[in-house]
Amino acid sequence: MATHRELDLYFAGIDIGSTMTKVVLIDERGALLAAIKGPTGPEHRQLANEVMLEALEQVTLGIDEIAFIVATGYGRFNVPFADRQITELSCHAKGVSCLFPDVRSVIDIGGQDAKCMKIDSGRLVDFVMNDKCAAGTGRFLEVTASTLGIKLEEMGDISLRATKDIQISNLCTVFAQQEVITLLSRGEQLENVVAGLHSALAGRIVALARRLGIEPDVVLTGGGAKNVGMVTAMRNKLDCDILVPDDPLITGALGAAILAGEAYMKTPSQNERPTAKPRRLERATFFDREH
Repeated sequence: MATHRELDLYFAGIDIGSTMTKVVLIDERGALLAAIKGPTGPEHRQLANEVMLEALEQVTLGIDEIAFIVATGYGRFNVPFADRQITELSCHAKGVSCLFPDVRSVIDIGGQDAKCMKIDSGRLVDFVMNDKCAAGTGRFLEVTASTLGIKLEEMGDISLRATKDIQISNLCTVFAQQEVITLLSRGEQLENVVAGLHSALAGRIVALARRLGIEPDVVLTGGGAKNVGMVTAMRNKLDCDILVPDDPLITGALGAAILAGEAYMKTPSQNERPTAKPRRLERATFFDREH
């Protein structure tokens, strides 16, 4: 990562998702200075404070040295020190386009939703989203992993050892739990069942994505992109290559940081540039009426 010693302007993006909170710091040239992740808890504002402090400490910056901060994600309005809130779709599109300039389709598999985005020349032009049912999100694998008695992070490697295709007919998470128990009781191998779960989830997400029309380059982001079994299942369902960022969790925060820089720098005159809000990094609560 770059050093900030010789630069003057720094920008931050903070993405509060359903399961993870991410902070990215960049400089005025767009170089990545810090990327920090932490689990999202019920006190979103308090966690935002802690993750931001960790990122600042990594590069020995103070909060008042950040020229502009953009918050995104479903908890974006619970970040008292943010200067602007921008939708996660716009931030994901910007972040992915920065990493993959030729991207045309983005599929983001999060803990509580799945998003499919169509990108044209770095701009978000259309999207579809599933945030109503766990069966089309990372929560599907989390719940079934618990049912199988294995760790979520182990599921990908286990699925790659499958020796046969097993169809999981129930897309509902509750009924899928019952189905996997039945399959195991009949003697099906664990790895085959786990591969079947990945295939079922991939099929549901790809069906959602095809409503937009899939065009390469296709980029997979979110927690699902860290699961090698999920990436393999998505490639098989789409029958095309899928690109995965080095850290697929930070694309939204990265896009937020880039948009923060653009908002600040697009005005040539320093006197007309947006003014950062007063910074408060002390613990905050949902009942703080000042913000």
